[in-house]
Amino acid sequence: MKTSIVLTAVAALAAKASAACFAERLGYPCCKGNTVAYTDNDGKWGVENGNWCGIADTPSPAACWSTSLGYPCCSSSSAQVYYTDNDGKWGVENGDWCGIPTGSTGGSTGGSTGGGSVTPSGEQFTISGNPFSGVEFYINPYYVEEVDGAIAQMSDSSLIAKAEKMKTYSNAIWLDTIKNMQSWLESNLQGAQSQHQSSGKDILTVFVVYDLPGRDCHALASNGELLANDGDLARYKSEYIDVIEGHLKTYKSQPVVLIVEPDSLANLVTNLESTPACADSEKYYLDGHAYLIQKFGVLPHVAMYLDIGHAFWLGWDDNREKAGKVYAKVISSGAPGKVRGFTDNVSNYTPWEDPTLSRGPDTEWNPCPDEKRYLEAISKDFKSAGIQSVYFVSDSSRNGKKVDRKHPGEWCNQTGVGVGARPQASPVSGMDYLDAFYWIKPLGESDGTSDESAARFDGYCGHETAMKPAPEAGQWFQKHFEQGIKNANPPL
Repeated sequence: MKTSIVLTAVAALAAKASAACFAERLGYPCCKGNTVAYTDNDGKWGVENGNWCGIADTPSPAACWSTSLGYPCCSSSSAQVYYTDNDGKWGVENGDWCGIPTGSTGGSTGGSTGGGSVTPSGEQFTISGNPFSGVEFYINPYYVEEVDGAIAQMSDSSLIAKAEKMKTYSNAIWLDTIKNMQSWLESNLQGAQSQHQSSGKDILTVFVVYDLPGRDCHALASNGELLANDGDLARYKSEYIDVIEGHLKTYKSQPVVLIVEPDSLANLVTNLESTPACADSEKYYLDGHAYLIQKFGVLPHVAMYLDIGHAFWLGWDDNREKAGKVYAKVISSGAPGKVRGFTDNVSNYTPWEDPTLSRGPDTEWNPCPDEKRYLEAISKDFKSAGIQSVYFVSDSSRNGKKVDRKHPGEWCNQTGVGVGARPQASPVSGMDYLDAFYWIKPLGESDGTSDESAARFDGYCGHETAMKPAPEAGQWFQKHFEQGIKNANPPL
């Protein structure tokens, strides 16, 4: 699972003497250059000679057109253009959109004066049917910047061309800590609304809600910030879910999909008896889901999908039958909130179709040895369990090529990875219950560290078929990314 690791500046204050830039009073030097690596409440930070340094503010000669839309100006009029609309040309800096100034002054003459400001008002959008259909997918600016960083490390022109194409596809934005939610939720909702105001098209943004108390109880690599206790459940509700709800209510004119708490409910199906941490977390998983469904499930512009693991987790007959009962109970506990459906294969590698596998000893007699057969079977089981809305979003970000894992349950940084089917609504004829293929786990972000001495080391990340050396979960894994785009199926 993805747990984003955000660079932070040390907060120990030094003597508050007069300083050439803000960083000196915090015990850090001033930068000689102006390349921004991180921004916090103190100011803009760079890295020089392997150490943090503060970037002194320099007055801008004039505000550019994007400030009236709620976005900063890019630092240079020669910044790379990622998107162009009626307002002007957009770049990406520090994981967020910025307006590219026109001319040497960076003045406000470069954009259309008719765009207006990004305001949270607007007509209420109501999702009817498949939320991925008939809309334009929002491009995640943070991932664009990650890929740019990867390209900077490449010399092979054909590989660079493939990486450039990756920036044109949508993927999910993970709200995996309270801080990241505060940083990324509203800014991307604003980005989608600005894109809508400029293009006139409905813009779908996909977020992953991922911060339950006791998160990922059966794994170590992606444990979360909140523990399985009453106090952290209260924080989850008030500091996380309630804040998300407030922003979703404010930005009501564009559709939003929420992928809800990957791995959590699947752990309740299979790991309560074998894993004490999952037994300890059960109460908080159930209470947390009931609360968020009640909050988000009544918003007409929001569609939710609960996570159902993957084919080699819940694919067996008895697991699917038990899952039907668990998920039916969870959904009913969130009334009057509604759930659109379910998401499978999140952050996993199971192929959509694998005709080489069948029910037998090689699959531990699993009747659903690929994601297609899994969804075909579990859709029937869930309907039999009384679940009314049974639709699916399948994560195809890393399952384009059958990986080298010796057991289909291997999940960490698998060698042989390949990008799978591109994000697309209703991708398979005859499967009207499959809403979309979509890239939920961003290719290139690690599943977990291979460092056995690390506190978050999980044994799966040390297995033979896991690529090594691997960084902590959520950190950029260049080698894995390059292999994924080389092995893309269909090719990039």
